[in-house]
Amino acid sequence: MRDFIEQVNSYYPLSEETANALEGICTEQFYKKNELLQRSGETARYYYFIRKGLVGYYTLDEIGENVYKMFFAEKSFPAATVSIIKEEPGDFNLVALEDCEVIKYPAKAYRQLLLKYHDLALFHIHYLEQNWVVKKEPLEISLKHETAKQRYIKLLEDPDLYRRLKQHHIASYLGVTPTQLSRIRKEIKS
Repeated sequence: MRDFIEQVNSYYPLSEETANALEGICTEQFYKKNELLQRSGETARYYYFIRKGLVGYYTLDEIGENVYKMFFAEKSFPAATVSIIKEEPGDFNLVALEDCEVIKYPAKAYRQLLLKYHDLALFHIHYLEQNWVVKKEPLEISLKHETAKQRYIKLLEDPDLYRRLKQHHIASYLGVTPTQLSRIRKEIKS
């Protein structure tokens, strides 16, 4: 649990009492590659922390193809946040793209702790600001104003993530077909 609390503390430091309360609602879980952590159409009940592995966050398009929105590697906190907040079934799946070791904690118990522990609420605010505003806003803008080639070049700037993704994951994330991705890759090489 130490790596989990260290990552939380990197956003906002928790008191020992708060850290103990948070650890008290956590459990470790392992997911095999391709196993779902969260299924679309179901109400999300957990937040996760990735200790080891890679998780994809995707929905299905009108013809049933996966459309990846985000990827979560070690030291990140994936969740079907909209489903948790609205307490209703969500549209997104969370899938293990590699074998994963995670810490999961129930949303209802966590949200009760947010009300009780001010420092945990401040962690949550800082986390949301950094990951759902600061990091996410440029991604949303790039989807409207950049070509798939430009977005691919940006993805190459994170070689660890790029190396771990399959080409069909990258194509889906960029909103192109695998054939179009091959053309983009050839253009960049030449």
